Amino acid sequence: MTQPLDINAVSAHYGTTKVLEHLSLSVRAGELVSLLGASGCGKTTTLRLIAGFLSPTSGSIELGGRDLTRLPTHRRDIGLVFQNYALFPHLSVLDNVAFGLKQRGVAPGERRKRSMAMLERVGLATLADRAPGALSGGQKQRVALARALVIEPPLLMFDEPLSNLDAKLRVDMRVEIRQLQRVNGTTSVYVTHDQEEAFSISDRVAIMNAGRLMQFDRPEVLYRRPANTFVARFVGFENIIPFKVVARGGDAVTAEATGMRLQLSQNDFGAIPDAFLLATRPDGLMVSAEPAAEGLPAQLGLRTYLGRAYQYQCETAAGHLVANGSLTTPLEAGTQVKLVPVPEQCTILAADGGR
Repeated sequence: MTQPLDINAVSAHYGTTKVLEHLSLSVRAGELVSLLGASGCGKTTTLRLIAGFLSPTSGSIELGGRDLTRLPTHRRDIGLVFQNYALFPHLSVLDNVAFGLKQRGVAPGERRKRSMAMLERVGLATLADRAPGALSGGQKQRVALARALVIEPPLLMFDEPLSNLDAKLRVDMRVEIRQLQRVNGTTSVYVTHDQEEAFSISDRVAIMNAGRLMQFDRPEVLYRRPANTFVARFVGFENIIPFKVVARGGDAVTAEATGMRLQLSQNDFGAIPDAFLLATRPDGLMVSAEPAAEGLPAQLGLRTYLGRAYQYQCETAAGHLVANGSLTTPLEAGTQVKLVPVPEQCTILAADGGR
């Protein structure tokens, strides 16, 4: 039976080094949540704490209301899928999948029946008698997934499971993992440093930095409405420009930055404070060579061809910004232009960065 996972104010220290600080996170029953961040952010430590490989300095971990905090790993009944597959090379594919059932005392006939059914589900029933060494990377990962699922765990955890696969296979496997997880309805925690992978596979994503939770929400919310400057930059908002409101009228707000005036609607952004940061991706700044255009004056630097657009490094009174321009009219370095924000592709952060 699938169960919710609750991490309650968990801290973890290695000696005097703080790895996690008062992390609280709840995963709903049947939900797939990704822990996302760069190396050293605390995501793998969180997974190891949940699995029982490490003990927290403080706080508690509960699965379906059962306190796991001090339980040994083998009593937590958690399915694990590792980066390096962790298959037994001397056992067949079938015996690898059946291993967890054997450890739980399931009778041989039932063991085989359940293991073959799971291999059928991951498309590997015809390879049941092969050794792991005769499999491709994607096939090994399917075996590892089948082994984790066959024990019907209340919680399934993935530790960078696709990082050893090539790009095309990673895309195929993440679709398979998501489909299997939905069919089984297993509560799942997925650790990755790959933003696209996390966003494509998850119900919600927890973005972490330096042992702290920066934002926890649906992928589309994170992508469009980051809560602070760290998350904004993490999800691609390369340009962050400080503005001050100079006039208000109903829902309309007029704001100014160095050398630029902007009209915004509170219908689009919610309440706009007197001082704020306007964050945009390169696509959210339109490059205009028209002298009469209303925007931030800029001088173009390095131009890069992206396929869908030209991208320009720009020097402005508001600092270094990055903007995408039309493919039809490439501009040369040194050209004086205006950078015009596209409001529907912008977001607003608190003036202190939203932390």
